[in-house]
Amino acid sequence: MEQKSLYCLIMAGGVGSRFWPLSTEDNPKQFLDFLGTGQSLLQMTFDRFLSSVPKENIFILTNEAYKSKVIDQLKVDKGQVICEPQRKNTAPCIAFATAKILNKDANATLVVTPADHLITNEKQFNSDLDIAISTAIEEDKLITFGIKPHRPDTGYGYIEFNDTDKSQQVQKVLQFREKPDLNKAEEFLNSGNFYWNSGMFIWRGSVLKCSFEKHCPELFNIFFANGDVYNKEEEEKFCEVAFEKCSSISIDYAIMEKEKNVAVILSKFGWSDLGTWGSIKDIREKDSDGNTQNHDDIHFFNSENCFVYSKESKTILVDGLQNFIVVDTPEKLMVLNGENEQRLKTYLVELEAKKITNG
Repeated sequence: MEQKSLYCLIMAGGVGSRFWPLSTEDNPKQFLDFLGTGQSLLQMTFDRFLSSVPKENIFILTNEAYKSKVIDQLKVDKGQVICEPQRKNTAPCIAFATAKILNKDANATLVVTPADHLITNEKQFNSDLDIAISTAIEEDKLITFGIKPHRPDTGYGYIEFNDTDKSQQVQKVLQFREKPDLNKAEEFLNSGNFYWNSGMFIWRGSVLKCSFEKHCPELFNIFFANGDVYNKEEEEKFCEVAFEKCSSISIDYAIMEKEKNVAVILSKFGWSDLGTWGSIKDIREKDSDGNTQNHDDIHFFNSENCFVYSKESKTILVDGLQNFIVVDTPEKLMVLNGENEQRLKTYLVELEAKKITNG
């Protein structure tokens, strides 16, 4: 295909609550430099696709509140920032953006990616992406990237695929599986034909449009049956009304879990979804006791498997902790048992309730 008909949608509207207290609703994780690279996660993601997609064809899906942050960080035209007037999960914003792009390019092929993933070995990523794009163009299928699991992780959804021919990097998806308990995750790992669901997708816009018509007529009727409003003055008002009407639903629930014509690319690049502080801990270099920190003036004694992140380069001494995550900012301090990391969002809800109660 001509490169001019290849588009990228970067989803950058989340609030990143699992990275509290560094990530806040005013300044969420996709706009922060977690890895010390000098770039935010959003900037790293944007740059990753410049070798495959024309710069003007990279669109950022975000919340209205973050529009200026996106433009400041990426130096893109304001027309490349597609704002959802309210958060309704991934299916509505993907439907809206796809309909908008199809309105100006009926041959569009789209790569959809979160803004906050870490990809290592980008040469391999580009090779796998080429395979995914070719498959999407040549076949009427929705394509997803699968990541080979190296541990029985309960924090990811899984993709079960048909592996009768193990030599093929493109496999037919049998079904998507929800985040499992530990026993089921171990079963998935041992079976060999379950990969982690990366949340990255590739498809022709016209194919996705048909899938919405078949599996999610509510969103199809809201976004695809009104093509004459896109890329015009009345689009903004239409968008406000449309998002008010539509349900909050993920692209997985709305389309991927129902669609039969789905293929998975068995990816070979390095990947982390950077979904929690633990994922940052996993990728950082550790000392002989498994401890890691974000600057050199953090010191561990009698401690193992801890991660300490300090916003300021001050001297920090940690003694007698095992498997703790400590995050220090000028306004807040979190000391969290690593085993309870998945409960952080619940803790924050309770914390907010206490503040209201104590007034």
